[in-house]
Amino acid sequence: MRLGALSRSKDTFGLQDHPGRLKLLPGLCPRPWHFPAPPPLPVFLPLGPLQLLLWLLPLRSSPSLHLAAALSRSRSSSPPRRCRCRLRHLLRRRAPLGVPRPTMPNIVLFSGSSHQDLSQRVADRLGLELGKVVTKKFSNQETSVEIGESVRGEDVYIIQSGCGEINDNLMELLIMINACKIASSSRVTAVIPCFPYARQDKKDKVGESRAPISAKLVANMLSVAGADHIITMDLHASQIQGFFDIPVDNLYAEPAVLQWIRENIAEWKNCIIVSPDAGGAKRVTSIADRLNVEFALIHKERKKANEVDRMVLVGDVKDRVAILVDDMADTCGTICHAADKLLSAGATKVYAILTHGIFSGPAISRINNAAFEAVVVTNTIPQEDKMKHCTKIQVIDISMILAEAIRRTHNGESVSYLFSHVPL
Repeated sequence: MRLGALSRSKDTFGLQDHPGRLKLLPGLCPRPWHFPAPPPLPVFLPLGPLQLLLWLLPLRSSPSLHLAAALSRSRSSSPPRRCRCRLRHLLRRRAPLGVPRPTMPNIVLFSGSSHQDLSQRVADRLGLELGKVVTKKFSNQETSVEIGESVRGEDVYIIQSGCGEINDNLMELLIMINACKIASSSRVTAVIPCFPYARQDKKDKVGESRAPISAKLVANMLSVAGADHIITMDLHASQIQGFFDIPVDNLYAEPAVLQWIRENIAEWKNCIIVSPDAGGAKRVTSIADRLNVEFALIHKERKKANEVDRMVLVGDVKDRVAILVDDMADTCGTICHAADKLLSAGATKVYAILTHGIFSGPAISRINNAAFEAVVVTNTIPQEDKMKHCTKIQVIDISMILAEAIRRTHNGESVSYLFSHVPL
């Protein structure tokens, strides 16, 4: 066997292309050389396998082993493998956040009827157009959904929040998932910013032993409909993720909340983060730690749902700005009573920051009559109509978090970055 003369180039490591002689497979290790030159080798010196190996071993560098592997591989009919060296050219290069990206292939984004404004914001962020879907009701109020474009082999994302007509919107989401699944989509991801029935996640007391665990039922329904993946935000109880047999990404509004506090509350360094109930203690301690401030909590006892019997404040709020933080507010009885409790305990100002502003029943009138500086919510639920009747309501846009989660999921990247950062 004659060995062709070794060649060095900018992009390849191999042998000169000479008829009848061995050469390294192109593209095996496309990287400039960064190792000492090998000892001189006669250009047409006949070498056996053992002599060639002995010539290569003194180099003790990975490219030498690549050459030996390539020479051995060229004798077999097996297809070439990718280079396994831990070199920089194998690292995945990711585009920085906030930089325009090329259109993502094989992805379709659909919007349910619950929150089309949020869906459009997410689509604009991703540089996509919302897919065509027609939703209608029959005369007997049955829901019908027709997907207006092909989803065969596509990565489908359906955005539908648990708000408004919750039961109708949930049924619409299930039908959309099933329609895409049986239309041969490769994967269906349900993006549910506000998860429905999240408060029915356990049996509280012995007297309620026959209460349903509806959150588990909803999880089963989504799986049976054909969902392969769930993306949601600030679940009422993180344990709800365990109700699913499919992957669940529970995103957090905390990074956006921290950003809003630093930008809009001048006295934030003298504030205290307050949880309106014991269940939110973990949430407020996380925010307090990242702001390097203290926290307090209010223990509440309910006579029945949506009615608070009494409250006990644990912590000192005197002469401080109190910031109430919770995952959701429905009728707002709890946070309004908590605001009164904080002011009577000496707080100078009271803010309320909520991920999901449901605001049903007398919520708006209660907020207007309460002594809040502002009630801040995210747009997981539409707030335009409520803001017309209450000037204290302010909205944090979380569409960039959902859009980045979709992009990373589609590209097979980690979403844990979003747990502590707001995308640009």
